[in-house]
Amino acid sequence: MKDFKIYIWAASILLVAYVVAQYNKPSPVNWDRTLFYKHKIPYGTYILYNQLHQLFPGDSISNTNSNFYDLFHNKDVPASNYLVIAGQVNLSKYDYKQMMDYVRRGNSVFIGAFTFGQVLMDTLKLETGYEYSGKKVGINFSNSNLRRGNDYQFDLTLADAYFYKFDTVHAVVLGKNSNGNSNLLCYKFGKGSLYLCPNPLLFSNISLLDSAGADYAAKALSYLPAKAHIYWDEYQNSDISENVSPVRVFLSHPALQWAYYITLGSLLIFVFYEIKRRQRIIPVIEPLKNSTVEFVNVVGQVYYEQRNNLNIAQKKILYLLEHIRTRYFLKTNPLDMEFIDRLSQKTGIDQAFITKLVNHINHVSVQAQISDHELILLNNLTEEFYTKAG
Repeated sequence: MKDFKIYIWAASILLVAYVVAQYNKPSPVNWDRTLFYKHKIPYGTYILYNQLHQLFPGDSISNTNSNFYDLFHNKDVPASNYLVIAGQVNLSKYDYKQMMDYVRRGNSVFIGAFTFGQVLMDTLKLETGYEYSGKKVGINFSNSNLRRGNDYQFDLTLADAYFYKFDTVHAVVLGKNSNGNSNLLCYKFGKGSLYLCPNPLLFSNISLLDSAGADYAAKALSYLPAKAHIYWDEYQNSDISENVSPVRVFLSHPALQWAYYITLGSLLIFVFYEIKRRQRIIPVIEPLKNSTVEFVNVVGQVYYEQRNNLNIAQKKILYLLEHIRTRYFLKTNPLDMEFIDRLSQKTGIDQAFITKLVNHINHVSVQAQISDHELILLNNLTEEFYTKAG
């Protein structure tokens, strides 16, 4: 009983040490492209969202989780800008019509996304492509007032997309990459504008932490006119699941988190202590031993003591010929040149080696007694044959 308690305490100490180590180990970097405004991971948009007051001083910011139709239909909307940074944008024809009405009244919409949905792409005649050079790609603005002396250099994963096709009559190219492909477009509708960018990661945290990335994002968003209000779209990121775990309240506060872990640890210690045996120890039944190796050793010893090399050689030859018959469907009588040629073709082994093997078999088969050297040579040749034949 005393020894069992020692085991319990040792296990408890190890468990506590493991929990502490797991709690204090650095969290792995999450590289998911969420573009979610609350995420501080590399591809979240926490920095951009919290810098909107710096980019648009005095503007109020509203988060919306509604589509365009539900948000603007038959509603008195103040003069504003609408900002969408998402992985993909899917607009229904009703959403698109409502968005156009919103823009024509003098408002602006800025959309940064990898894909723009069938309705938007068909209506605006858009097609996107990707650069595959494997190197950094340079991008810049078309406007001389915003253009940088040297191109903005970004990793290909951040700025590899461009508009392969678009309506050149109605679209205004605001930016291009170093290959001359357009990656920032503006469409004028009524009194407002629609801006499209196929590289939403340029507005993510990892891009804005770089001075060049922050400068590019600020200039790109500077096309949005001064308004009193900004809508930040959450609807297009609705696939991001919220934490609905029953213990989310405990895990969100350090003090409650430690209380939760200590409670779990105490329960585990109690369980380990209570599972001690209360009945007689079940006797251990030894499993049957595998005597195959011993049998082989005995048989080998018998053959070694008898020194009947010819008997051993004949058995090896019989086994080899049976293997050839069953696997390669060849007749093994007689062992002549025709047999050698067909066996070489079947196995893919060099004919010279097959000839050497067959000649030695024919030699051994007619002997009344063979030496140790001849037996060893036969064994080596047969083993080499099995190896080469696979």
